[in-house]
Amino acid sequence: MKLIKIIFLLILLSFNYTITGQYEKEIFNKIENKVIKWRHHIHQNPELSNREFETAKFVSKHLKSLGIKVTENVAHTGVVGILKGTSPGKVLALRADMDALPVTERNNLPYKSTKTTLYNDQKTGIMHACGHDTHVAILMGVAELLSKNNDFPGTIKFIFQPAEEGPPPGEEGGAKLMIKEGVLENPKVDAIFGLHINSGTHVGKIKYKPGGMMASSQRFVIKVKGKQAHGSRPWQSVDPITISAQIINSLQTLVSRESELTKEAVVISVGSIHSGIRFNIIPEELEMIGTIRTLDKEMKEYIRNRIKNMVPNIANAYRASASVEIVDGADITYNDPMLTKKMIPSLEKVVGEENVIEISAVTGAEDFSYFQSKIPGFYFFLGGTPLDINENMAPSHHTPDFFVDDKALIIGVKALTQLSIDYLSN
Repeated sequence: MKLIKIIFLLILLSFNYTITGQYEKEIFNKIENKVIKWRHHIHQNPELSNREFETAKFVSKHLKSLGIKVTENVAHTGVVGILKGTSPGKVLALRADMDALPVTERNNLPYKSTKTTLYNDQKTGIMHACGHDTHVAILMGVAELLSKNNDFPGTIKFIFQPAEEGPPPGEEGGAKLMIKEGVLENPKVDAIFGLHINSGTHVGKIKYKPGGMMASSQRFVIKVKGKQAHGSRPWQSVDPITISAQIINSLQTLVSRESELTKEAVVISVGSIHSGIRFNIIPEELEMIGTIRTLDKEMKEYIRNRIKNMVPNIANAYRASASVEIVDGADITYNDPMLTKKMIPSLEKVVGEENVIEISAVTGAEDFSYFQSKIPGFYFFLGGTPLDINENMAPSHHTPDFFVDDKALIIGVKALTQLSIDYLSN
């Protein structure tokens, strides 16, 4: 009976996502309604990196209700579920990230987040401004479908990962810590798949790139120490604010004058500067925080070393001192070319060949890359922009207006389910 179910599921998935037939509609309508409900719940209850306590409980309870073996508290709040097929075979991992961002939501939605917190000593809202709520709900839906139709060879490991956006300073977290704690072992994983909802791509489209798809990311902290003075007597100061302007300009010359941009892209952005407390006091210290994005390992090391050497010398030239700390956030997201080529037909079964689109690399970053540095992996973008909105006008990720269409969720469920069945069956 189970064999009949799985064959039936394969047939359903091969008919594209506009499935006809009353029974087929009932199957996918039922799971779609659940996934949307789960997503709205998670969106209303966002949690920051390494603090996804309630999200983890929500996921764990669902997996246990399906009879899936569950391990909790992996890399602080991660949840891992293991579903065995009915015969031996390969081990496939499917990953969803769970954390939200310190962003105050501006959308007028019935499931809008109103949660607030203190982040870096500033009051802010908490919002799923990158779509991780959709990833969790989609993978919960895949787990339910496959647990009820598990007549496949091999094993599926469901990885619900905390801290993709980066753990708080001084803490470990994310994919790196999950790997360190053995998430790819017992049983040993052969390959891993993941997706990311994409604002800027219409619902019904899927985008991918073989090889390097997303950039590595590094977080830098530069601290400049000068000499405090009255604002009316700047000659008595060593002004860290003026010096920071020189540092920022010089950082950009690393991109415009020292990086071979015809080879790969490089981005250096300063996202935060803090210094001073009063209008007429030149402060003693300044801190700036930013990100480095590279798509080539040699370029990554070159930029890293140049910043560490250049910044203290600039500060010294103006009679100040400066320290530089650079911490890795993600490696290059690298889609194994052979695995990618093998799995593209599976996505085409779901949305049609014309809607599976190869793209150029992007300078966003993903710590899914750390899984791919250990085992072959395939990562793709799932369209989330409503069809009546111009793709180029859709609000960006990590912004208060970020929004994705719930219609994308069932396509994500079908895509990961199809990939799983095809990979394990072959």
